[in-house]
Amino acid sequence: MDGLSSEPAFEGPTISVNPIDISPAAQPQAQAQLSSEELVAKAIAPVKREFLRPPPVRPSNNNTNTERKTTDGDDAVSESKPASILKEKKSKRQLKRERRQEQKSGLHLCNAVAKSGNVSSCPYKDNCRFSHDLEAFKAQKLADLEGSCPFLDNEGPCPYGLSCRFSGTHNDGDDVPAGAMNGKKNISEMNALNKDVQKLLWKNKMKFPKADNSLKLLGLLGPGKKGKSMENEKDGQIVANGCDNIDGNGSCNVALEADNEMECSPKVLEEDKPDELGKGKVMDSEKDDQIVAKGAGVVDGIGCCNSAADANNEVECSFEALEDDKPDEASVADELRPLKRAKSSVNDMYSVEVHNDPSVDMKEEDKSCVQNEPTTVTEHTLADTDKSLKLHPREKKLIDFRDKLYLAPLTTVGNLPFRRVCKVLGADVTCGEMAMCTNLLQGQASEWALLRRHSSEDLFGVQICGAYPDTVARTVELIDKHCTVDFVDINMGCPIDVVVNKGAGSALLTKPMRMKSVIEASSRAVDTPITIKVRTGYFEGKNRIDSLIEDFGNWGATAVTIHGRTRQQRYSKLADWEYIYKCARAAPHNLQVFGNGDVLSYLDWNNHRSNCPELSSCMIARGALIKPWIFTEIKEQRHWDISSGERLNILKDYVQFGLEHWGSDTRGIETTRHFLLEWLSYTCRYIPVGLLDVIPQRINWRPPSYFGRDDLETLMASDSAADWIRISEMLLGKVPSGFTFSPKHKSNAYDRAENG
Repeated sequence: MDGLSSEPAFEGPTISVNPIDISPAAQPQAQAQLSSEELVAKAIAPVKREFLRPPPVRPSNNNTNTERKTTDGDDAVSESKPASILKEKKSKRQLKRERRQEQKSGLHLCNAVAKSGNVSSCPYKDNCRFSHDLEAFKAQKLADLEGSCPFLDNEGPCPYGLSCRFSGTHNDGDDVPAGAMNGKKNISEMNALNKDVQKLLWKNKMKFPKADNSLKLLGLLGPGKKGKSMENEKDGQIVANGCDNIDGNGSCNVALEADNEMECSPKVLEEDKPDELGKGKVMDSEKDDQIVAKGAGVVDGIGCCNSAADANNEVECSFEALEDDKPDEASVADELRPLKRAKSSVNDMYSVEVHNDPSVDMKEEDKSCVQNEPTTVTEHTLADTDKSLKLHPREKKLIDFRDKLYLAPLTTVGNLPFRRVCKVLGADVTCGEMAMCTNLLQGQASEWALLRRHSSEDLFGVQICGAYPDTVARTVELIDKHCTVDFVDINMGCPIDVVVNKGAGSALLTKPMRMKSVIEASSRAVDTPITIKVRTGYFEGKNRIDSLIEDFGNWGATAVTIHGRTRQQRYSKLADWEYIYKCARAAPHNLQVFGNGDVLSYLDWNNHRSNCPELSSCMIARGALIKPWIFTEIKEQRHWDISSGERLNILKDYVQFGLEHWGSDTRGIETTRHFLLEWLSYTCRYIPVGLLDVIPQRINWRPPSYFGRDDLETLMASDSAADWIRISEMLLGKVPSGFTFSPKHKSNAYDRAENG
């Protein structure tokens, strides 16, 4: 609402119509004097006059303990309690000690005991970290919630047993001995982190021969660059927003058991801890690439190639660390500097190239025989220069995205349950939340949780973010081998400061040669399609994607998503779709282009597709957060005046999917509640179609305070976190005592979203 002018509101003295400058009681009257066109010009939603109301009176944001009651859409403020005193900051050791004591309390029952109801079922007996006291657990357990267990429809008993908050609905035969369950909460979910793979990543013994061959072929991993040590620096830690584990689990320390499940385990042995700095093989010395997820400890090293011979083997995990495989030291600048392609042997070519000649399609043992044959420099040069014999990266497996409804990778809210809701409502393509490459290579369970895929996601990709070609290429190879994905998206547009300051995200827009190295190294390492997501540029007024769009396909990308804002703009101003059209028209025919920004209705979708047929599709981000039924509207080509009851049913589906994903015990319920509240901080921005004088709603409109057509619709329109909590209590029961919530992603337009 910047730059609002003063206009006459009624006959008599001229007053300002800026809602910020006038009293709350006068705002509806001032807005009622303006026409719909004037309101739209000022980016104010033109709500029908009969639904307008004065803004609710709320206490100061400084007092988060204020109690407030809402009745019939009117807010009555009770007496404010004194602001709480800041709690003393506790050390990590103290927090760990308290966590262990809490685990030993009766409230945290051993998972094996909870499943079977038998104390002797735990294989670790007294060495188990969790409680075996059934009576103490039953005495402290909260009352069961209304409804049935979300796992009743699955084959087999509930994996949470007695700890399930719906245990009263379990069948009599549901209790089974420990070990009878396969340990999976939901058999329809894929891409879980394997414990053996995690230990290899912890100990820096995972090998990446395909990625290292790709880097070497591009001159990014020459002699003496087979593995420089990564420094353990706190300055390189980056908080990965959107971690599915809100309480900090997922640490790289084995002692903290980096899994989200309440599995019982013996006391931690010394040999199970990850290697310290300098022990084992560690990665390249890049301070800026040490990116660590929230609540996770720093683990030194990621795993690197060992020798030229090792690089030609299959992608196998090895627990052996040889003395002569220790990394050599060199500067980061030397590694990242584009070098002239060195003369290499034929074995390098066979390890990364795919020939059209059927005779060349041979097994690994046959390759080893051919690789040992002597070759001349002339033969290698010919093979290197004859591009017709090689399969170009852009000729790999392709996905036809044209006219498919693409749900954007959304930090925090774009979790697996939310994607399932969008799939039910019509989304065609889904993508996981942005995951940091270094965290994945360190085996952090909280980061790997972002790669989870549900069986209903038939066209699914994951999004990763990294600053250097070696880190990204190895991550792509790791995902390609251990996950089931249809494509991998590389984020080169994230505007978050903590990401950009380390050279990742939008920072790559200022380094086109780095972008080229990242895309080429990743696309050569795997056959999985590589897509990228960018912004129009880094600085406002200095767009540069149009000068790079022709190169993206040649570098190996199969598709590119262009968000119509610069990094400097963040989410201010509307997306520049004219520039997106310009880039789409300049793109080569083999590169699919998506537009992204401000799509909130089927008319927005139709306009962009008709204005630029060269666009393959439009990616939908905040529009899906505000109204996930936008996919239904686009497919059915209509404005859906959805009722409050239908919206509540969508929230019920989300809660059901959340309990299946995060668990039906107390911990899973509170995790589901947390992410539900994060989502409600966006859904409150939706204005029902029947209340608007002008349709469709625009994403930059600020809604005035208004009544809904019923009490539930009025409650859903509130931008107060206290009302969001009330909605969560309708679905998940009462919140724990002392519960507070503040949204993780606050918008400048909705800065009042505090408790109370």
